[in-house]
Amino acid sequence: MFTIPEQFSTAAKANFEAQLSLITNLTSKAFESVEKVVDLNLNVAKASLEDSSIAARQLLSAKDPQEFFSLSAAQAQPAAAKAIAYGRHLAGIATSAQAELTRATEEQIAETGRKMSALVEDVSKNAPAGSENVIAIVKSAIGNANAGYEQFNKTAKQAVEVMEANMNSAVTQFTQAAEKTTSRARK
Repeated sequence: MFTIPEQFSTAAKANFEAQLSLITNLTSKAFESVEKVVDLNLNVAKASLEDSSIAARQLLSAKDPQEFFSLSAAQAQPAAAKAIAYGRHLAGIATSAQAELTRATEEQIAETGRKMSALVEDVSKNAPAGSENVIAIVKSAIGNANAGYEQFNKTAKQAVEVMEANMNSAVTQFTQAAEKTTSRARK
């Protein structure tokens, strides 16, 4: 049978290993997301360079100012659509990364909570008489910490939802503004 200090030492070691695993997992997910953003930016830069070259050739081949402005207006709509697609893709990467990080963190915190509860139960079985109040205080502290984390998690999820709604609203407004500008330029 383990003594109480050995139980705490074993629990501390397991907790440290779990935290190290979590940090490694989170770092890996963060690097994957950064890699996706870099790939996206490289692809956008290549496409933008090609599109700019084509657009410049078209504009230089215009025979009169009317054709020049007509070509300019025709190029505005695809450029706006590409900017919107880029924003949506970038938001998708960020949302996916946030979901992965949240999932991993929630799993780790839940597992740590379970281990702490099991440790307190084991210690309470071997605790000397008269320590019931201390054990009750520890159990209450663990319960309060879990409740606090759950409230923080709810608040963070709400904040992410608001951010996503604001991003979608901004994309919609940008789309509408781009369409109005394009239609005005064509007239």
